[in-house]
Amino acid sequence: MVLAQDCLSEMRDLLGPLGCKEGADLPSRNRTDWSFLPPASPLAVLRPATTEEVVQIMRHCHANKITVTPQGGLTGLCGGARPTDGGVALSLERLTGIEDLDPVGMTMTVRAGTPLETVQKAAAEVGLFFPLDLGARGSCTIGGNLSTNAGGNRVIRYGMTRDLVLGIEAVLADGTLLPMLNRMIKNNAGYDLKQLFLGSEGTLGVITRVVLRLYPQPGCTSAALCIVPDYETVLSVLGAARKRLGPLLSAFEVMWADYWHQATDRAGIRAPVAMGEGSHAILIEMQGLDPEIDGTRFDSLLEHLLEEGLVLDGAVAQSLSDITAFWATRDAAAEFANPAVIGPHISFDVGLPVARMDEFARQAKAELLDQLGCHSVFYGHVGDGNLHVVAWKPDADPQPLDAASGIVYRIVGEMGGTVSAEHGIGTLKKPYLPLSRSPSEIALMRQVKQALDPQGLLNPTKIFD
Repeated sequence: MVLAQDCLSEMRDLLGPLGCKEGADLPSRNRTDWSFLPPASPLAVLRPATTEEVVQIMRHCHANKITVTPQGGLTGLCGGARPTDGGVALSLERLTGIEDLDPVGMTMTVRAGTPLETVQKAAAEVGLFFPLDLGARGSCTIGGNLSTNAGGNRVIRYGMTRDLVLGIEAVLADGTLLPMLNRMIKNNAGYDLKQLFLGSEGTLGVITRVVLRLYPQPGCTSAALCIVPDYETVLSVLGAARKRLGPLLSAFEVMWADYWHQATDRAGIRAPVAMGEGSHAILIEMQGLDPEIDGTRFDSLLEHLLEEGLVLDGAVAQSLSDITAFWATRDAAAEFANPAVIGPHISFDVGLPVARMDEFARQAKAELLDQLGCHSVFYGHVGDGNLHVVAWKPDADPQPLDAASGIVYRIVGEMGGTVSAEHGIGTLKKPYLPLSRSPSEIALMRQVKQALDPQGLLNPTKIFD
Protein backbone atom coordinates (compact mmCIF):
# COMPACT_ATOMS: atom_id res chain seq x y z
CA MET A 1 0.00 0.00 0.00
CA VAL A 2 2.96 2.33 0.66
CA LEU A 3 4.12 1.84 -2.92
CA ALA A 4 0.60 2.53 -4.17
CA GLN A 5 0.33 5.76 -2.18
CA ASP A 6 3.75 6.87 -3.43
CA CYS A 7 2.61 6.19 -6.97
CA LEU A 8 -0.60 8.18 -6.45
CA SER A 9 1.41 11.09 -5.12
CA GLU A 10 3.43 11.03 -8.33
CA MET A 11 0.21 10.85 -10.35
CA ARG A 12 -1.18 13.92 -8.56
CA ASP A 13 1.96 15.85 -9.43
CA LEU A 14 1.83 14.66 -13.05
CA LEU A 15 -1.87 15.06 -13.81
CA GLY A 16 -3.11 17.73 -11.41
CA PRO A 17 -6.55 17.78 -9.76
CA LEU A 18 -8.42 17.32 -13.06
CA GLY A 19 -6.40 14.28 -14.00
CA CYS A 20 -6.28 12.34 -10.73
CA LYS A 21 -9.51 11.58 -8.91
CA GLU A 22 -9.49 9.58 -5.68
CA GLY A 23 -11.32 9.18 -2.41
CA ALA A 24 -14.54 11.16 -2.22
CA ASP A 25 -13.78 12.72 -5.62
CA LEU A 26 -13.65 9.36 -7.41
CA PRO A 27 -16.49 9.40 -10.00
CA SER A 28 -19.00 6.62 -9.42
CA ARG A 29 -19.44 6.06 -13.17
CA ASN A 30 -15.84 4.84 -13.45
CA ARG A 31 -16.39 2.03 -10.95
CA THR A 32 -18.14 -0.21 -13.51
CA ASP A 33 -19.64 -0.19 -17.01
CA TRP A 34 -23.00 -1.03 -18.58
CA SER A 35 -22.62 -4.70 -17.64
CA PHE A 36 -24.56 -4.24 -14.35
CA LEU A 37 -21.62 -5.77 -12.47
CA PRO A 38 -21.28 -4.37 -8.94
CA PRO A 39 -19.10 -1.25 -8.61
CA ALA A 40 -15.40 -1.81 -7.96
CA SER A 41 -13.17 0.07 -5.50
CA PRO A 42 -10.16 1.35 -7.45
CA LEU A 43 -7.46 3.45 -5.81
CA ALA A 44 -8.02 6.27 -8.27
CA VAL A 45 -9.31 7.31 -11.67
CA LEU A 46 -6.48 8.72 -13.78
CA ARG A 47 -7.48 11.01 -16.66
CA PRO A 48 -4.51 11.81 -18.91
CA ALA A 49 -4.82 14.48 -21.60
CA THR A 50 -1.78 13.49 -23.71
CA THR A 51 -0.01 10.36 -24.90
CA GLU A 52 3.06 11.34 -22.87
CA GLU A 53 0.95 11.35 -19.71
CA VAL A 54 -0.26 7.83 -20.57
CA VAL A 55 3.37 6.75 -20.97
CA GLN A 56 4.29 8.18 -17.57
CA ILE A 57 1.26 6.59 -15.90
CA MET A 58 2.12 3.17 -17.27
CA ARG A 59 5.77 3.50 -16.23
CA HIS A 60 4.84 4.43 -12.67
CA CYS A 61 2.19 1.71 -12.36
CA HIS A 62 4.54 -0.87 -13.83
CA ALA A 63 7.28 0.05 -11.37
CA ASN A 64 4.83 -0.17 -8.47
CA LYS A 65 2.96 -3.25 -9.75
CA ILE A 66 -0.41 -1.49 -9.83
CA THR A 67 -3.06 -2.88 -12.15
CA VAL A 68 -4.49 -0.58 -14.83
CA THR A 69 -7.91 -0.82 -16.48
CA PRO A 70 -8.28 1.34 -19.62
CA GLN A 71 -11.68 3.01 -19.98
CA GLY A 72 -13.45 4.76 -22.84
CA GLY A 73 -17.14 5.60 -22.83
CA LEU A 74 -17.98 2.77 -20.39
CA THR A 75 -20.73 1.48 -22.71
CA GLY A 76 -19.44 -2.11 -22.77
CA LEU A 77 -21.84 -4.86 -21.77
CA CYS A 78 -19.41 -7.58 -20.66
CA GLY A 79 -17.49 -5.98 -17.79
CA GLY A 80 -14.40 -5.25 -19.86
CA ALA A 81 -14.01 -1.71 -18.47
CA ARG A 82 -14.79 -2.50 -14.84
CA PRO A 83 -11.61 -1.77 -12.84
CA THR A 84 -10.05 -4.05 -10.25
CA ASP A 85 -10.22 -3.35 -6.54
CA GLY A 86 -7.00 -1.66 -5.49
CA GLY A 87 -5.95 -0.85 -9.06
CA VAL A 88 -6.45 2.30 -11.10
CA ALA A 89 -8.94 3.13 -13.82
CA LEU A 90 -7.24 4.82 -16.78
CA SER A 91 -9.98 6.96 -18.34
CA LEU A 92 -9.20 8.43 -21.75
CA GLU A 93 -12.12 10.89 -21.60
CA ARG A 94 -9.73 13.88 -21.76
CA LEU A 95 -7.63 12.40 -24.58
CA THR A 96 -9.97 13.69 -27.26
CA GLY A 97 -9.87 15.58 -30.51
CA ILE A 98 -9.34 15.19 -34.23
CA GLU A 99 -5.71 15.81 -35.10
CA ASP A 100 -5.82 15.48 -38.87
CA LEU A 101 -8.40 14.99 -41.60
CA ASP A 102 -7.08 14.20 -45.09
CA PRO A 103 -9.89 14.43 -47.69
CA VAL A 104 -7.60 13.29 -50.50
CA GLY A 105 -6.19 10.27 -48.71
CA MET A 106 -9.58 9.78 -47.02
CA THR A 107 -8.09 9.29 -43.56
CA MET A 108 -8.70 10.83 -40.16
CA THR A 109 -6.30 10.79 -37.21
CA VAL A 110 -8.06 11.02 -33.85
CA ARG A 111 -7.27 10.61 -30.17
CA ALA A 112 -8.67 7.51 -28.54
CA GLY A 113 -11.13 9.25 -26.21
CA THR A 114 -13.01 10.93 -29.06
CA PRO A 115 -16.69 9.92 -29.19
CA LEU A 116 -17.75 7.96 -32.26
CA GLU A 117 -20.44 10.51 -33.12
CA THR A 118 -17.84 13.29 -33.20
CA VAL A 119 -15.86 11.34 -35.77
CA GLN A 120 -18.96 10.70 -37.88
CA LYS A 121 -19.87 14.40 -37.93
CA ALA A 122 -16.32 15.54 -38.73
CA ALA A 123 -16.19 13.21 -41.72
CA ALA A 124 -19.59 14.42 -42.95
CA GLU A 125 -18.49 18.06 -42.78
CA VAL A 126 -15.96 17.42 -45.57
CA GLY A 127 -18.25 15.21 -47.64
CA LEU A 128 -16.85 11.92 -46.36
CA PHE A 129 -18.29 9.07 -44.34
CA PHE A 130 -17.10 6.99 -41.39
CA PRO A 131 -19.33 3.90 -41.55
CA LEU A 132 -19.02 2.47 -38.05
CA ASP A 133 -22.35 3.05 -36.33
CA LEU A 134 -24.02 1.69 -33.21
CA GLY A 135 -26.65 2.77 -30.75
CA ALA A 136 -24.16 4.18 -28.21
CA ARG A 137 -22.57 6.45 -30.84
CA GLY A 138 -22.89 9.54 -28.64
CA SER A 139 -21.22 7.91 -25.63
CA CYS A 140 -18.81 5.26 -26.88
CA THR A 141 -15.28 6.25 -27.86
CA ILE A 142 -13.08 5.32 -30.78
CA GLY A 143 -10.56 3.71 -28.43
CA GLY A 144 -13.28 1.53 -26.94
CA ASN A 145 -14.55 0.63 -30.41
CA LEU A 146 -11.07 -0.59 -31.35
CA SER A 147 -10.57 -2.35 -28.04
CA THR A 148 -13.65 -4.53 -28.60
CA ASN A 149 -13.44 -4.58 -32.42
CA ALA A 150 -17.00 -3.27 -32.47
CA GLY A 151 -19.42 -4.32 -35.18
CA GLY A 152 -22.59 -2.29 -35.45
CA ASN A 153 -25.22 -1.81 -38.10
CA ARG A 154 -23.27 -1.84 -41.38
CA VAL A 155 -20.79 -4.69 -41.06
CA ILE A 156 -22.36 -6.43 -44.06
CA ARG A 157 -20.93 -3.67 -46.27
CA TYR A 158 -17.96 -2.11 -44.51
CA GLY A 159 -16.72 -4.82 -42.16
CA MET A 160 -15.85 -4.72 -38.47
CA THR A 161 -13.95 -1.91 -36.77
CA ARG A 162 -10.59 -3.50 -37.58
CA ASP A 163 -11.44 -3.12 -41.28
CA LEU A 164 -11.72 0.65 -40.79
CA VAL A 165 -8.37 1.14 -39.03
CA LEU A 166 -5.13 1.91 -40.88
CA GLY A 167 -2.86 2.68 -37.95
CA ILE A 168 -2.69 3.13 -34.19
CA GLU A 169 -0.46 4.47 -31.46
CA ALA A 170 -0.33 2.30 -28.35
CA VAL A 171 1.42 2.26 -24.98
CA LEU A 172 2.51 -1.07 -23.49
CA ALA A 173 2.28 -2.10 -19.85
CA ASP A 174 5.82 -0.92 -19.09
CA GLY A 175 5.30 2.46 -20.76
CA THR A 176 6.88 1.59 -24.10
CA LEU A 177 5.38 3.73 -26.86
CA LEU A 178 4.51 2.03 -30.16
CA PRO A 179 4.00 4.67 -32.89
CA MET A 180 2.22 2.75 -35.67
CA LEU A 181 0.20 5.57 -37.25
CA ASN A 182 0.22 4.13 -40.76
CA ARG A 183 -1.94 6.02 -43.28
CA MET A 184 -1.65 3.65 -46.22
CA ILE A 185 -4.14 1.01 -47.31
CA LYS A 186 -1.36 -1.13 -48.76
CA ASN A 187 1.53 -1.70 -46.36
CA ASN A 188 2.83 -5.24 -45.91
CA ALA A 189 6.23 -4.33 -44.46
CA GLY A 190 6.57 -7.03 -41.83
CA TYR A 191 4.01 -7.93 -39.19
CA ASP A 192 0.89 -5.78 -38.95
CA LEU A 193 1.25 -5.35 -35.20
CA LYS A 194 -1.79 -3.12 -34.78
CA GLN A 195 -4.01 -6.16 -35.25
CA LEU A 196 -2.81 -7.50 -31.88
CA PHE A 197 -4.45 -4.59 -30.08
CA LEU A 198 -7.74 -4.52 -32.00
CA GLY A 199 -10.24 -6.61 -30.08
CA SER A 200 -7.81 -7.28 -27.20
CA GLU A 201 -10.00 -5.32 -24.73
CA GLY A 202 -7.13 -3.31 -23.29
CA THR A 203 -5.24 -6.38 -22.08
CA LEU A 204 -2.16 -5.88 -24.29
CA GLY A 205 -1.75 -2.11 -24.46
CA VAL A 206 -3.48 1.25 -24.23
CA ILE A 207 -4.51 2.65 -27.61
CA THR A 208 -3.97 6.42 -27.60
CA ARG A 209 -4.30 7.56 -31.22
CA VAL A 210 -5.89 6.07 -34.32
CA VAL A 211 -5.79 6.54 -38.10
CA LEU A 212 -9.22 5.75 -39.51
CA ARG A 213 -10.23 4.93 -43.06
CA LEU A 214 -13.01 7.08 -44.54
CA TYR A 215 -15.37 6.53 -47.47
CA PRO A 216 -17.28 8.79 -49.88
CA GLN A 217 -20.47 10.16 -48.37
CA PRO A 218 -23.44 8.13 -49.69
CA GLY A 219 -25.50 10.12 -52.18
CA CYS A 220 -28.70 8.36 -51.28
CA THR A 221 -30.08 5.94 -48.72
CA SER A 222 -33.05 3.67 -49.39
CA ALA A 223 -34.79 1.46 -46.85
CA ALA A 224 -37.75 -0.89 -46.63
CA LEU A 225 -39.41 -2.80 -43.82
CA CYS A 226 -40.80 -6.15 -44.97
CA ILE A 227 -42.94 -8.76 -43.21
CA VAL A 228 -42.30 -12.36 -44.30
CA PRO A 229 -43.94 -15.68 -43.33
CA ASP A 230 -40.92 -17.73 -42.21
CA TYR A 231 -37.15 -17.85 -41.88
CA GLU A 232 -36.73 -19.72 -45.16
CA THR A 233 -38.19 -16.63 -46.81
CA VAL A 234 -35.77 -14.44 -44.84
CA LEU A 235 -32.91 -16.33 -46.50
CA SER A 236 -34.51 -15.95 -49.93
CA VAL A 237 -34.86 -12.20 -49.42
CA LEU A 238 -31.23 -11.99 -48.24
CA GLY A 239 -30.06 -13.83 -51.35
CA ALA A 240 -32.07 -11.52 -53.61
CA ALA A 241 -30.75 -8.41 -51.83
CA ARG A 242 -27.15 -9.56 -52.16
CA LYS A 243 -27.58 -10.38 -55.84
CA ARG A 244 -29.49 -7.25 -56.87
CA LEU A 245 -27.82 -4.65 -54.64
CA GLY A 246 -24.33 -6.12 -54.46
CA PRO A 247 -21.92 -3.98 -52.42
CA LEU A 248 -24.58 -1.28 -51.96
CA LEU A 249 -26.44 -3.44 -49.42
CA SER A 250 -25.56 -1.69 -46.15
CA ALA A 251 -27.85 -3.37 -43.61
CA PHE A 252 -30.02 -6.47 -43.38
CA GLU A 253 -31.67 -6.59 -39.97
CA VAL A 254 -34.20 -9.20 -38.86
CA MET A 255 -36.66 -9.13 -35.96
CA TRP A 256 -38.46 -12.27 -34.80
CA ALA A 257 -42.19 -11.90 -34.04
CA ASP A 258 -41.78 -11.94 -30.24
CA TYR A 259 -39.25 -9.12 -30.44
CA TRP A 260 -41.57 -7.14 -32.70
CA HIS A 261 -44.42 -7.43 -30.22
CA GLN A 262 -42.21 -6.34 -27.32
CA ALA A 263 -41.06 -3.34 -29.35
CA THR A 264 -44.57 -2.25 -30.24
CA ASP A 265 -46.36 -3.21 -27.00
CA ARG A 266 -43.85 -2.55 -24.21
CA ALA A 267 -41.61 0.07 -25.81
CA GLY A 268 -44.49 1.92 -27.43
CA ILE A 269 -42.85 2.01 -30.85
CA ARG A 270 -45.35 2.87 -33.59
CA ALA A 271 -44.34 0.40 -36.26
CA PRO A 272 -44.99 1.55 -39.84
CA VAL A 273 -46.37 -1.87 -40.76
CA ALA A 274 -48.23 -4.62 -38.88
CA MET A 275 -46.69 -8.03 -38.28
CA GLY A 276 -50.01 -9.75 -39.07
CA GLU A 277 -49.50 -13.40 -39.92
CA GLY A 278 -45.77 -12.94 -40.40
CA SER A 279 -43.02 -14.51 -38.36
CA HIS A 280 -40.17 -12.11 -39.13
CA ALA A 281 -39.69 -8.46 -40.01
CA ILE A 282 -36.76 -7.47 -42.22
CA LEU A 283 -35.14 -4.04 -42.42
CA ILE A 284 -33.25 -3.69 -45.70
CA GLU A 285 -31.03 -0.65 -46.22
CA MET A 286 -29.05 0.38 -49.29
CA GLN A 287 -26.51 3.20 -49.47
CA GLY A 288 -25.86 4.37 -53.03
CA LEU A 289 -24.05 7.20 -54.77
CA ASP A 290 -26.59 8.20 -57.43
CA PRO A 291 -30.19 8.72 -56.25
CA GLU A 292 -31.70 8.00 -59.65
CA ILE A 293 -29.64 4.99 -60.74
CA ASP A 294 -29.27 3.36 -57.34
CA GLY A 295 -32.82 4.22 -56.32
CA THR A 296 -34.05 2.36 -59.38
CA ARG A 297 -31.97 -0.64 -58.36
CA PHE A 298 -33.61 -0.68 -54.93
CA ASP A 299 -37.07 -0.38 -56.45
CA SER A 300 -36.25 -3.31 -58.73
CA LEU A 301 -35.41 -5.45 -55.70
CA LEU A 302 -38.73 -4.64 -54.05
CA GLU A 303 -40.64 -5.40 -57.25
CA HIS A 304 -38.89 -8.77 -57.44
CA LEU A 305 -39.80 -9.61 -53.84
CA LEU A 306 -43.45 -8.80 -54.51
CA GLU A 307 -43.58 -10.69 -57.80
CA GLU A 308 -42.12 -13.78 -56.15
CA GLY A 309 -44.65 -13.57 -53.32
CA LEU A 310 -41.92 -13.37 -50.69
CA VAL A 311 -43.35 -10.41 -48.78
CA LEU A 312 -46.67 -10.42 -46.91
CA ASP A 313 -46.64 -6.69 -46.18
CA GLY A 314 -44.16 -3.86 -46.13
CA ALA A 315 -43.35 -0.18 -46.10
CA VAL A 316 -40.84 1.80 -48.15
CA ALA A 317 -39.12 4.85 -46.67
CA GLN A 318 -40.03 8.08 -48.43
CA SER A 319 -37.84 10.33 -46.31
CA LEU A 320 -35.02 10.37 -43.81
CA SER A 321 -37.57 10.50 -41.00
CA ASP A 322 -39.10 7.28 -42.33
CA ILE A 323 -35.70 5.59 -42.25
CA THR A 324 -35.22 6.81 -38.68
CA ALA A 325 -38.60 5.35 -37.75
CA PHE A 326 -37.67 1.99 -39.27
CA TRP A 327 -34.47 1.89 -37.25
CA ALA A 328 -36.35 2.91 -34.09
CA THR A 329 -38.25 -0.37 -34.33
CA ARG A 330 -35.02 -2.30 -34.74
CA ASP A 331 -33.36 -0.43 -31.84
CA ALA A 332 -36.33 -0.73 -29.46
CA ALA A 333 -34.46 -3.19 -27.23
CA ALA A 334 -32.89 -0.16 -25.56
CA GLU A 335 -36.41 0.89 -24.53
CA PHE A 336 -37.90 -2.36 -23.22
CA ALA A 337 -34.82 -4.37 -22.20
CA ASN A 338 -34.26 -2.56 -18.92
CA PRO A 339 -35.16 -3.43 -15.33
CA ALA A 340 -37.90 -0.81 -15.14
CA VAL A 341 -39.85 -2.51 -17.94
CA ILE A 342 -39.14 -6.25 -17.85
CA GLY A 343 -37.27 -6.59 -14.57
CA PRO A 344 -33.97 -8.50 -14.22
CA HIS A 345 -32.76 -9.66 -17.62
CA ILE A 346 -29.70 -10.81 -19.49
CA SER A 347 -28.58 -9.95 -23.02
CA PHE A 348 -26.54 -12.05 -25.41
CA ASP A 349 -24.49 -11.14 -28.48
CA VAL A 350 -23.71 -14.28 -30.45
CA GLY A 351 -22.53 -15.21 -33.92
CA LEU A 352 -23.99 -18.13 -35.86
CA PRO A 353 -24.05 -19.59 -39.35
CA VAL A 354 -26.81 -17.58 -41.04
CA ALA A 355 -28.65 -20.70 -42.20
CA ARG A 356 -28.98 -21.95 -38.60
CA MET A 357 -30.11 -18.77 -36.86
CA ASP A 358 -33.79 -19.65 -36.72
CA GLU A 359 -32.98 -23.17 -35.56
CA PHE A 360 -30.92 -21.63 -32.76
CA ALA A 361 -33.71 -19.20 -31.85
CA ARG A 362 -36.34 -21.93 -31.65
CA GLN A 363 -34.15 -24.26 -29.58
CA ALA A 364 -32.90 -21.55 -27.22
CA LYS A 365 -36.41 -20.15 -26.69
CA ALA A 366 -37.79 -23.60 -25.87
CA GLU A 367 -35.01 -24.55 -23.44
CA LEU A 368 -35.02 -21.18 -21.66
CA LEU A 369 -38.76 -21.43 -21.10
CA ASP A 370 -38.96 -25.14 -20.24
CA GLN A 371 -35.92 -25.30 -17.95
CA LEU A 372 -35.89 -21.83 -16.36
CA GLY A 373 -39.26 -20.25 -17.03
CA CYS A 374 -37.48 -17.45 -18.90
CA HIS A 375 -39.03 -15.51 -21.75
CA SER A 376 -36.77 -14.48 -24.64
CA VAL A 377 -36.72 -12.41 -27.83
CA PHE A 378 -34.39 -12.53 -30.84
CA TYR A 379 -33.21 -9.90 -33.31
CA GLY A 380 -30.03 -8.82 -34.99
CA HIS A 381 -27.70 -8.30 -37.92
CA VAL A 382 -28.65 -11.46 -39.79
CA GLY A 383 -26.82 -10.28 -42.90
CA ASP A 384 -23.50 -10.77 -41.10
CA GLY A 385 -24.47 -13.68 -38.83
CA ASN A 386 -24.88 -11.71 -35.59
CA LEU A 387 -27.89 -12.39 -33.35
CA HIS A 388 -28.93 -10.60 -30.16
CA VAL A 389 -31.00 -12.31 -27.47
CA VAL A 390 -32.76 -10.81 -24.44
CA ALA A 391 -33.99 -13.22 -21.74
CA TRP A 392 -35.90 -12.41 -18.56
CA LYS A 393 -37.97 -13.99 -15.80
CA PRO A 394 -41.50 -12.53 -15.59
CA ASP A 395 -41.67 -12.96 -11.80
CA ALA A 396 -38.56 -10.77 -11.38
CA ASP A 397 -36.55 -13.64 -9.91
CA PRO A 398 -32.96 -13.05 -11.12
CA GLN A 399 -31.63 -16.46 -10.06
CA PRO A 400 -32.25 -18.35 -13.34
CA LEU A 401 -30.42 -15.74 -15.40
CA ASP A 402 -26.97 -17.15 -14.65
CA ALA A 403 -28.15 -20.54 -15.84
CA ALA A 404 -29.50 -18.92 -19.01
CA SER A 405 -25.94 -18.20 -20.12
CA GLY A 406 -25.07 -21.87 -19.93
CA ILE A 407 -28.05 -22.83 -22.09
CA VAL A 408 -27.52 -20.16 -24.74
CA TYR A 409 -23.77 -20.60 -25.07
CA ARG A 410 -23.97 -24.40 -25.13
CA ILE A 411 -26.33 -24.25 -28.11
CA VAL A 412 -24.09 -21.67 -29.80
CA GLY A 413 -21.11 -24.00 -29.39
CA GLU A 414 -23.04 -26.98 -30.73
CA MET A 415 -23.96 -25.01 -33.84
CA GLY A 416 -20.42 -23.84 -34.56
CA GLY A 417 -21.02 -20.24 -33.52
CA THR A 418 -19.24 -17.73 -31.31
CA VAL A 419 -20.18 -16.48 -27.83
CA SER A 420 -19.16 -12.95 -28.84
CA ALA A 421 -19.89 -11.43 -32.22
CA GLU A 422 -19.19 -7.78 -31.39
CA HIS A 423 -19.41 -7.02 -27.65
CA GLY A 424 -16.22 -8.73 -26.49
CA ILE A 425 -15.51 -11.25 -23.72
CA GLY A 426 -14.75 -9.08 -20.66
CA THR A 427 -15.42 -11.00 -17.46
CA LEU A 428 -19.00 -12.13 -18.08
CA LYS A 429 -18.18 -14.37 -21.04
CA LYS A 430 -14.80 -15.55 -19.79
CA PRO A 431 -16.02 -19.02 -18.69
CA TYR A 432 -17.44 -19.64 -22.17
CA LEU A 433 -14.43 -18.65 -24.27
CA PRO A 434 -13.45 -22.33 -24.79
CA LEU A 435 -16.75 -22.83 -26.65
CA SER A 436 -15.51 -20.48 -29.37
CA ARG A 437 -11.71 -20.86 -29.31
CA SER A 438 -9.64 -24.03 -29.32
CA PRO A 439 -7.19 -24.87 -26.49
CA SER A 440 -4.26 -24.09 -28.78
CA GLU A 441 -5.72 -20.69 -29.69
CA ILE A 442 -6.23 -19.78 -26.04
CA ALA A 443 -2.72 -21.00 -25.20
CA LEU A 444 -1.29 -18.73 -27.89
CA MET A 445 -3.34 -15.81 -26.56
CA ARG A 446 -1.78 -16.39 -23.14
CA GLN A 447 1.70 -16.40 -24.69
CA VAL A 448 1.04 -13.08 -26.41
CA LYS A 449 -0.23 -11.63 -23.13
CA GLN A 450 2.85 -12.92 -21.31
CA ALA A 451 5.16 -11.40 -23.91
CA LEU A 452 3.61 -7.93 -23.84
CA ASP A 453 2.50 -7.76 -20.20
CA PRO A 454 4.50 -10.32 -18.19
CA GLN A 455 3.33 -8.91 -14.84
CA GLY A 456 -0.34 -9.10 -15.87
CA LEU A 457 -1.03 -5.48 -14.94
CA LEU A 458 -3.15 -4.42 -17.92
CA ASN A 459 -6.86 -5.09 -17.48
CA PRO A 460 -6.39 -8.27 -15.45
CA THR A 461 -9.15 -10.90 -15.16
CA LYS A 462 -10.50 -10.00 -18.61
CA ILE A 463 -10.86 -12.54 -21.46
CA PHE A 464 -9.05 -15.22 -19.41
CA ASP A 465 -7.40 -15.50 -15.97
